[in-house]
Amino acid sequence: MSTYAPPLTITVKILNLIASISEQLGRAAERENKAQALRLRRVNQIRTIQGSLAIEGNSLSVEQITAVLEGKPVIAPPREVQEVKNALAVYERFEQYNPQQETDLLQAHQLLMAGLMAETGHYRGGGVGVMSGNQVVHMAPPASQVPRLMTDLFAWLKSTEHHPLVASAVFHYEFEFIHPFADGNGRMGRLWQSLILAKWNALFANLPIESLVYAHQAEYYRVISASTDQTDCAPFVEFMLSVIEETLSAQVSEPSSSLDDPTFNLRLESRLESRLGSALAAKVMLLLHNKTLSKSELAGLLGHKTVSGELNKQVKALLNHAFIEMTIPDKPSSRLQKYRLSMRGKKEIKQLRLVRE
Repeated sequence: MSTYAPPLTITVKILNLIASISEQLGRAAERENKAQALRLRRVNQIRTIQGSLAIEGNSLSVEQITAVLEGKPVIAPPREVQEVKNALAVYERFEQYNPQQETDLLQAHQLLMAGLMAETGHYRGGGVGVMSGNQVVHMAPPASQVPRLMTDLFAWLKSTEHHPLVASAVFHYEFEFIHPFADGNGRMGRLWQSLILAKWNALFANLPIESLVYAHQAEYYRVISASTDQTDCAPFVEFMLSVIEETLSAQVSEPSSSLDDPTFNLRLESRLESRLGSALAAKVMLLLHNKTLSKSELAGLLGHKTVSGELNKQVKALLNHAFIEMTIPDKPSSRLQKYRLSMRGKKEIKQLRLVRE
């Protein structure tokens, strides 16, 4: 039995989130039985990959990742396309991995980072730090300590009596603290938490938790830092359980009866147009529903070759009214800038979807 125990305070918030997640899982299971399971799994897998890679700076959209999956040509940086291909290959083997086996972690890393770095499937041989801009926010343990620390972490995972929701988040935090690989640590940490959860409840194999982590990227890094500063991973555990609870809640509350109903979506667009005072703004809102798109991608989906002045105007108006938000708010003119629905925008669409004739 392992004597290693990550520092963790079980808070009231953690206990409440476990109870809420358990309740939502029951509702989600019932809903999935009524849904087109294979279609839902594919859509969520693509959203998961897009969210995880976007956190690391990959600019490919859900539509482009879908094209890669279907073997279609995609105009994008070759490295980013390779990252997507590798992630798709890993998720195809998702159910074959055992989250308690260290060898499986190394095999998954080898596949995830193939063609992207030299040290694939092996722990790093040198020092590494986590950067925020030009500032080092975390210096990982020396490379000589990594094998022992990872062996201890896996031994703890096998023997812990913590609830799987808590254990998965603790493993994720400790993994990021150790930073065992020269590259790919963020992707691997999030993948392994999902894998631990999926072995406990199969529904987690299909939940796009990565998309919500991406939506709260700044908070994700903040709680990692806070947990390190406090020598207690409770802040990170609370954050991850909140993300899981929010993801499940969104899945359960999504009106499945209207997902593939063109007539209903036309009525929804009409309601949005009345609410926003612009047909173009309504179309932008609907295009950004469960998607993250650049202006050029929005223009293409609207049937235009270039970004028009009117599209710029409506995007700016939606930003000003907080219906949408930038993915890189501190760099408004970044070439990687994309847009997504804000919490207010999601609530607006949800409320209008629930209005049925």
